[in-house]
Amino acid sequence: MNTISNKTYSATPSTIEKKWVIIDAEDQPLGRLSTRVASILRGKNKPEFTPHIDTGDNVVVINAEKVKLTGKKMTDKKYFRHTGYIGSETFTTASEMMRKDPTSLITMAVKGMLPKNKLGRQLQRNLRVYAGPVHPHTAQKPEIKEL
Repeated sequence: MNTISNKTYSATPSTIEKKWVIIDAEDQPLGRLSTRVASILRGKNKPEFTPHIDTGDNVVVINAEKVKLTGKKMTDKKYFRHTGYIGSETFTTASEMMRKDPTSLITMAVKGMLPKNKLGRQLQRNLRVYAGPVHPHTAQKPEIKEL
């Protein structure tokens, strides 16, 4: 008789171990950085990944002001906003966003790669983005992850 179980493993909130991870965004392309961050937030890099539960780690992204955009995206890429009033659409270039708030580029890119439901909103709270190399999360003993 074969003693191997054929049951699929499903993680529960009590069995999940969340870690803290630091990712340095210096000279990283925005798209590649954000896909890897979204994957870590979601927990897809772990063997106990369960689609309907937050199995991911807390991610701290530092040096957001030094992220790279390839080609002419810094001037040509446009971000759309609408206030809700008629005719009040606003387009902002990536260079304007970098000047105003460098963390918003990474935050918006990662947000777009997460699920659009309650779980996705919960996963967004596990992301912290800082413009410079200084962050207040040393007490959590984060491990530095190379991408």
